[in-house]
Amino acid sequence: MINISIPKPNVTITKQKNPELSNIYGFTDFHLIPRDKGGIFMFYNQNKELLFVGKARKLRQRIKKHFEDTVSPIKMHRDEVTRIEVCVIDDPVHREIYETYIINELKSKYNIDKAFFR
Repeated sequence: MINISIPKPNVTITKQKNPELSNIYGFTDFHLIPRDKGGIFMFYNQNKELLFVGKARKLRQRIKKHFEDTVSPIKMHRDEVTRIEVCVIDDPVHREIYETYIINELKSKYNIDKAFFR
């Protein structure tokens, strides 16, 4: 049996009370997310439910893309996201393992490709 534990987030950003102050769906602290680091990210709603888990070689660009892209799995649910947690993970194989594990362990709402629990 392999024992996997969910990593602690390195960065957590939350939606601002006055979303008009930000041009990206109410989030103003994107500068806290590493630009050239790889890892995983998790989107949560106000009820602390996990909405989506993703991985990226360059975290900041990938997270922003989810809010700007027309093909993102969360494009219809962007307004639900109130908190983003980021875990820096250098190894691409580890990113893949953590992403799949978190999707299935915490039952993320909008990940459909890697969900084995449905």
